[in-house]
Amino acid sequence: MSRDNEPVPGQWYENVEEEETFRVLSVDEDSELIEIEYLDGDIEELDIEAWHEMDLELTDEPEGWSDEDDEEDEDDEEEEEDDDDWDDDDEEEDDWDDDDR
Repeated sequence: MSRDNEPVPGQWYENVEEEETFRVLSVDEDSELIEIEYLDGDIEELDIEAWHEMDLELTDEPEGWSDEDDEEDEDDEEEEEDDDDWDDDDEEEDDWDDDDR
């Protein structure tokens, strides 16, 4: 049914029969697996045959959708930067302790 809609990473689709919206995360052509993410964050792998059996329509990114993975990555980078600053402070404190002895 969805032979017109090939899986494209980053593209949003609606499964008309199940009334579910999801986006394609990745397509592995070697293993013929498609990784998708639903609005609730659940991730599922489909084989290419299951993909083609679904009644799919292209859709826009849902309103209010935020990519939590990207936000977490940004938060991790900020934490790493904070950790680096904290480590520098430790080294200075260690030097200060050595001077007191």
